[in-house]
Amino acid sequence: MTPYFGPGWVPGEEYLTVDVHTPAADDGRRPVLVFVHGGGFVTGSNRAALYDGSAFARDGVVLVTVNYRLGIPGFLDLPGAPPNRGLLDVLAALRWVRDSIPAFGGDPTNVTVFGQSAGATLTGALLATPEAKGLLRRAIVQSGNGTGAFSPEQAQRVTAAAAAALGVEATAEAFAPIPDERFLAILPALAGLDLNTGTARDPLAGLSPFSLVLPVQPADALADGPACDIDLLIGTNTEEGHLYVVPQGVLEPTTQADVLTLAMRLHADPEGALAPHRVARPDHTPGELRSALLGHTLFAAGTQHMAQAHARISGGRTHVYSFGYRSTALGGRLGAAHTVELPFVFDIADKPWLHGDARLLGPDPAPAGLAAHIHGAWIAFATTGAPGWSAYDPERPVAEPLGRCPG
Repeated sequence: MTPYFGPGWVPGEEYLTVDVHTPAADDGRRPVLVFVHGGGFVTGSNRAALYDGSAFARDGVVLVTVNYRLGIPGFLDLPGAPPNRGLLDVLAALRWVRDSIPAFGGDPTNVTVFGQSAGATLTGALLATPEAKGLLRRAIVQSGNGTGAFSPEQAQRVTAAAAAALGVEATAEAFAPIPDERFLAILPALAGLDLNTGTARDPLAGLSPFSLVLPVQPADALADGPACDIDLLIGTNTEEGHLYVVPQGVLEPTTQADVLTLAMRLHADPEGALAPHRVARPDHTPGELRSALLGHTLFAAGTQHMAQAHARISGGRTHVYSFGYRSTALGGRLGAAHTVELPFVFDIADKPWLHGDARLLGPDPAPAGLAAHIHGAWIAFATTGAPGWSAYDPERPVAEPLGRCPG
């Protein structure tokens, strides 16, 4: 996962940076793609190797990758500080793009924001953010969660735990003099917090103590932002949850009791939550059922909710995909896990550093033409709003299956 997470924390104040790949710094007015990285709201960087923008520039698009504040500086809800500071950073980057991208040959009126994982959740939130109006024309949400925000009550639990671990009051004034090294040091104390409340379950299944903090989920607040005027491409991978069970060695040892315990933590009605997965996957092992439950909770459910909500208000501007190419990593078991689509989107799936049994795409070569097909669909969408398949109909919900070549 090193190509995904990047070089790790780079100390210093110059963190609000962008990286620009362009065919030419002229007056070309080309489509602009702005990428927001993932990493669970605690890690990630636009310096990560997976986000090489060379192929986008080669194909006539200006690519901008952005950094934003993470962890406590970016997302801890603190009295006296603006909430969702990481999201505010993305908005600041979009304002920079609006004002500065013509100097890099980009068209400020044709901007597509695309993000993956936490970055996709932030991208989806932009659709419900009034301040984003006029800053983007299209959005691509890759494996995000339109219902992944913490409620204020949930966020308050994280804030209280962070303040206790630091031994200070839970205010922006008390946190201000604390160095970043201390914020990193207390992250283990924030892991595994019980964020289930009387009105909400933990939308991140305990995988991160940070998320957006909102009184209403983005998928339920699209009418408040620019969503009606924005084209949306949104989807997930077919085995998202495999990233959280295969590398950890729990795919095979998982028992039915383990699955039920997980379902009880994630859902008020655990048997009801498991029932559709059992029907859809009657031959699956308990480990595969565990993966399916995690993938649905973390990504698929919120993605479906946002796709349906956007389709109902945007008038045929929604396109949905399902990515199914199975990585052969870890003895062929990693499958179509979370993050596996990224090398195809960036058209770098042939890079040697992505191949090997313990590398993201596994030892087998990627199918010929698959990266060009998916990368081309993203460019087509950024250029015209049409990725190459029909718009999503919430009355007949079918996702375009990606992960195989046309024909």
